Amino acid sequence: MHGKGESSSLKTGMIDFVAGCLGGVALVYVSQPMDTVKVKMQTFPGLYKGLVNCTVQTFKRDGVVRGLYAGTIPAVVANVAENSVLFAAYGACQQAVGSAMHKPSVAELSTLENATAGFLAAFFSSFTLCPTELIKCKLQALRETAGNGGNRRPTISSYALVSQILRTEGIPGMFRGLTSTFAREMPGYFFFFGGYEQTREFFTRPGQSKDDIGALRTMVAGAVGGVALWTVIFPADVIKSRIQVYSMRASMTQVGLDIFRKEGALAFYNGLLPTIVRTIPATAVLFVVYEYTKKTLTKLLE
Repeated sequence: MHGKGESSSLKTGMIDFVAGCLGGVALVYVSQPMDTVKVKMQTFPGLYKGLVNCTVQTFKRDGVVRGLYAGTIPAVVANVAENSVLFAAYGACQQAVGSAMHKPSVAELSTLENATAGFLAAFFSSFTLCPTELIKCKLQALRETAGNGGNRRPTISSYALVSQILRTEGIPGMFRGLTSTFAREMPGYFFFFGGYEQTREFFTRPGQSKDDIGALRTMVAGAVGGVALWTVIFPADVIKSRIQVYSMRASMTQVGLDIFRKEGALAFYNGLLPTIVRTIPATAVLFVVYEYTKKTLTKLLE
């Protein structure tokens, strides 16, 4: 009996992992242009007048592939790595929280308990996210970090950039910004999964399960979760982007205080608009792909 339970939880974990992978790929292709604009606005606040100006300048100078979709390959790797680990860990953490609260099924977890599972799951996904996010941010800000003197955008592959970091800084260089990644991801995913599950609950009619609310309502719930996440964690994300793009050795607190002293509190929200603009469709797509992949695979493997 015990072996059957173990194989069932392994199967559930694998389904969560695959569904998270596919959701991560879908999310990147929907959100990458606005993510590039966000990173540029966070790290070079004096260079761009706003969302439209940054988007137009990036498109004019570097086009779609090298400009707005810069860093797409590491972004796909980052999101597949993060979302597969995140959703697999979320499923496992839901079971752990359910067990601690003496609830036999994860379907019985409250919004707060689901949010706590999301908080714990983000600890594990941060280790996969930090190195890939570092490469993505550096590629997105390549032109700006090289200086604006030249007309041509410098080119470097993801592989060459990884080799360069490993050669000059070793493995710790790949985890630059890990503390700010924890500070961003863990509270962020508390609100992300909390907002998502609460909205799904709100849409559930009497006698209906949260899994039966349909694609459109699932998309709305995903968008609510995404907006909740980014609104809460944006200051930590600004600090993380600066540390990673400029290869800073200073602590998260030092960088945060420095930004506050030199640029004021509003600097912590540079790039929030493109983030909200990209988050609504991106997290809507993420959760629809995740939920429907999960449902399909569960039926196939029954």
